[in-house]
Formats: sequence, structure tokens, C-alpha cells
Amino acid sequence: MESCLIVGATRGIGAELARQYAADGRRVIGTFRQAAIGAQLAALGARALPADVLADGWAPELGRALAGEALGLVIINAGVAGARSEHVEAPDRSSFDTVMRTNVLASMQFIPVVAPLIAAGGKLVVISSRMGSIGNAGDPSWWLYRASKAALNSVLKSASFDLGSRGVVCMALHPGWVQTDMGGAAAQLSVAESVTAMRRVIAAANASHNGRFLNYNGEQLEW
Repeated sequence: MESCLIVGATRGIGAELARQYAADGRRVIGTFRQAAIGAQLAALGARALPADVLADGWAPELGRALAGEALGLVIINAGVAGARSEHVEAPDRSSFDTVMRTNVLASMQFIPVVAPLIAAGGKLVVISSRMGSIGNAGDPSWWLYRASKAALNSVLKSASFDLGSRGVVCMALHPGWVQTDMGGAAAQLSVAESVTAMRRVIAAANASHNGRFLNYNGEQLEW
């Protein structure tokens, strides 16, 4: 059975993705940073692998741990929001490095490593955000986070040309406004609702979806 790999399966959307796919009988591999979370993944029946996307050499190390796996689905979910900003405010170097390394560099490091392990007809998904849409931008809030997700979208689009040529469908997905640490309790969607909807989009995706930016409900989003 082809496996489902979730990079960043420690909490929120990533943890729910692991739970739902495992509950459906899918063979799940999830990455974690804290041992306690790794134990929770293992309790679901998932293969739990340590990975800290801010650590040097993490991508090749994870690639070696995945040697021999046939991956039907790879979801890169690792991400951070950084400090909230309401206006155009200069981020400090530490915040910039953390957000950009987590949200952008991690995918650029890992996609070339994992690409050969994705089976023909498989799917690569990055969890992006509507905030990364330049065309839909309406205010300057969260501008560091917005910049990172716009960059992630560019990374996904570029990868879609290489991977799409051998039948891999690459997509950026916006999970909606979700009740997570970032979204807050007033958000429109529960984590379970968001993940259930995104799974429908992923399952229905075909070659025509390669290189597209989609909402959790399947709606096409503007780059």
C-alpha cells in the first residue's frame, strides 16, 4: 500500500490529517519534533519519524529514513505564523529567519529529496494560506506571514513542472479560517471540518489540478 507522509503532524491540522487518514486505513507516516507527539502518532498506527525543519541536514536525514517507501501522498504542513502585524512594520531578523526557514526553505529543501519517492500518479500538497494570494490581498496585516506563503506558492508552482512531467499532481491548499492557535476560537471551521474538506479535494484531484492554488472547498484561488 502506498503511504501518506505528513511533514508536521504534531498538532492542529497536521495531527488531524494523520488521525483521519489512519482512521480510513491509510498507511500514515508523520513527522514530529517532541517525543510525546511521536508516541501519539504511533498510537494511531502511524510510523512516527523525528524531523525538525529548522535543523541543519533535516531533509536528507528524513529522506534516508524514508528509503524504500512508496509514497502516494505527501503533505507538507509544517509552518509558523510569526508575530502579528497590523501595518507595514519591519520584522526583526530572528522572526524573519524563523518564518521564512519554516514556511519556505523547508519545502525547498525537502521537495527535491522526496520527489523520487512519490509514485507516478501520486500527489504533493503544501498547506498554504489565502493570505499568500497577492491578487486577493486587501490589507497589510500579517505581512511577514503573507510574504512567506506567497513564496511557498511560488515554490509549489515551480515544483509542479518537474513533478507533473511524471504524473505527480502538485497543489497548494488553503485550509480555510480554522480554529487553531493562529485562527482562534472564533474561526469559521473546526480542524476536523477543514481536514475533511481538504481530503475531498485531494482525493478528487487529477492532472488538471497540477500547479493550482485551491481553497479547502476546491475553489480556485488567485495567485
